[in-house]
Formats: sequence, structure tokens, C-alpha cells
Amino acid sequence: MSRRGREAVVFACLDADTLGGVQRVTHTVAQGLAERGREVHVIGLHRAESPFRYVEHPRYTTHVIHRTPVGRLSRPGRRRERRTLERLLRDVGPGFAVLASPSVVTRIRRLLPERLLPIGQYHGSYEHARGSWHLRSVRGHYGSLEKAVFLSEEDAWLFSEHALLPNTWSIPNPLPVWPSRTAELSARRVLGIGRLGGVKRFDRLISAFAEACGGTGGGTFPGANLPADGRPEGPGDRADRGERERAGEGWELHLIGEGPELDRLRSHAAACEVSDRVVFRGPVPAALMGREYLGGSVLALSSEHEGLPLVVGEAASYGIPAVAFDVSCGLRSLVLDGRTGLLVPPSDVSALATALAGLMASAAERRRLGAAARAHVETFRPDLVLDRWETLFEEITR
Repeated sequence: MSRRGREAVVFACLDADTLGGVQRVTHTVAQGLAERGREVHVIGLHRAESPFRYVEHPRYTTHVIHRTPVGRLSRPGRRRERRTLERLLRDVGPGFAVLASPSVVTRIRRLLPERLLPIGQYHGSYEHARGSWHLRSVRGHYGSLEKAVFLSEEDAWLFSEHALLPNTWSIPNPLPVWPSRTAELSARRVLGIGRLGGVKRFDRLISAFAEACGGTGGGTFPGANLPADGRPEGPGDRADRGERERAGEGWELHLIGEGPELDRLRSHAAACEVSDRVVFRGPVPAALMGREYLGGSVLALSSEHEGLPLVVGEAASYGIPAVAFDVSCGLRSLVLDGRTGLLVPPSDVSALATALAGLMASAAERRRLGAAARAHVETFRPDLVLDRWETLFEEITR
């Protein structure tokens, strides 16, 4: 694999220091390419309210254009942004500019000098883009770039077909590290990792966890204490719930992250009668996340939408199986249902509870799925994903 150090790479995000998957991927790839000898820059158009540090000793250069969080810019603010970017990019050598989202493409594309070849990234799924303004923006702006990069081969195909893009490419998110140790999977701990914001729907995870432990899920969701078909609970259902109650004994749900939903989620855990078993851990530094994975046994994902969720791959690299709502092609590329983890229909809290209960009840099943999950995500190792970026650069300049 050719590793030409003379070409620069610029990564541009709306905000590069927010706690989030896009940012973590950006810093991981930037560090990897810098370690391979490239000149690398990471640009954040805005500064996060609570900046998060992803790399302790970065070998790339970071830049922040606006000292304020993402929001509507005044006309003078747009002029300052243009002048600052033009001055910054003037000093960067020839190479590539990786624009991390549709909004970044529209704000930066015209400011790039000819020596920086534009690459558009999209970190979401086709399913999510189709339901928002993103698909229209991708269709309108990504086709004129050198390449349009998506998270999975299926996503790339869907965008090429439905957004009429002639230049699609797929590169998955890399794992930050490849651990030498794996979790024992004996701890009675379910992990939920991510920003405590609405899209992650940790309220549904708390409800599912309560139901998996033998409770009713707090009644927030209609029919949460009924079988999936909505009929009244019968003797057989009560027996099943009793089995789950015993299987869930001593288990805890650890939520790692911070965000605006914290107080509401605390109240929801109390309503579900599991406030003593739902532990809000707050943010954990990236360098210490390995310890969290080693102490877990199941990862649960309850998001409304995802692209290629890095936490699922990270958990799998530690041998931890995931239970998740089936919301994207990227997620399906990480979790092979029944083989490396369990997928359930989107928003189906009772199905999520059943899947959780099954893994909470069986250490053997956790180990079977966890071992297969680790083997499956070897293709997401940092060095292999960096090789795919190098191949993309070579394809563009060939």
C-alpha cells in the first residue's frame, strides 16, 4: 500500500470537538494519517459548548473558525468565516479536503483552492437521509465532488441509485484501537453509550431494561406490560415474566454520556421503578473507555437513527454482543442478527426487552455472540480502514 506523505488532508466538520461519533471518527482518521506522514488539518467551523478531547497527543493541526456553538450566522459572521478559511487554506499544501456533512459541503466547497480536491462524507444512513433534507442536499451537491463517501457498500449503492450519484465510495468508521483483552462477560451490566439527547432514545432503553428485569417498563409506552400482540396477559405470559425477573436479578444499566435529557431520563427510570439499577455515569474520557467495555456484558442501542455507530464496533472489539433497533445499513453491517448480536424492529420496546432478557439470562449466548462479533469487526481495525482511505486518494489522483 502506497503511503505518500507529500499530500495534505484537511477534514472539515461543523464542530470538531463535540462529544459525538462524527468527531471521534474524524480525529481517529486524522491521527492515523498524520502518523503515516501526511500533513493533516482538522477544521471545526464552530466550537462546542463543552469541548471534548479525543487524542491526547495529536500529530495533526486543529483550527476553530468561530468561537461560538453551531447556530445561525450573521452576514458579518459569514464574511469573517470566508476570510479566515481562505487565509487558512492558502497555507495548506496540495491534497484532499474531506467535508464531513452536507452543510459543510455547502459552506466550504467554493472556498477550496484547486489544489485541494473535495471529498464529501456522509456519516448517516440512507434511511435517515431519505426522511430529511439531507437526501436533497446530497443529490444537489455531492455529485460534483471528486468522491462521495458513505459508511457501507449498501448505503453507497442506495445513494448512487436514488440520489443519482456517479462517484460513490464506501469506507466504514474505524475503531480507535484494537484491544488485546476482551471482556469476561460475567458482570451483570448492560451498557448504553452516547449523548443523552432525544435521538438516542435512552428512555426506550430504560423501559426495555425494566421489562427485561421483570418489570412493566413504567407504563410510559402504551401496552408496555402486555405481550407484543396487545392481548391481555395470561398465565403463560406471567410465567415468562417470572423467568425474566429471575434472569434480571442483580443487573444494572450503565448510561455513559451527558446531554439535555439527563433529568428526564432520571425521572423515567424512577417511573419504571429501576432508578436504583440505572447508573448515570456522565462523560468518560476516550482514553478510559476500554475499562468501561471490559466491565460490561451487553451493549444496547435504542437510537431512532444511526449511520455506522462506532460504539457497536468498539464493544464488539472487546467481545461484547450488541442488542439494537434495526435502523440502518451501517448498523446491519456491524451486527449480523443472530450471529454477532441481535437486531429488533425499530421502536419495538418489548422486542428490545425480550432480546436483552435472553442475553442477560445466558452467559453462554453472550460469549458465543461476543466471540463472533469480535472476529467480524476485525475489518474495522484502524490500520485496515486507513488503507482504504489511502486507496481512495490513489483512485482520485490516478
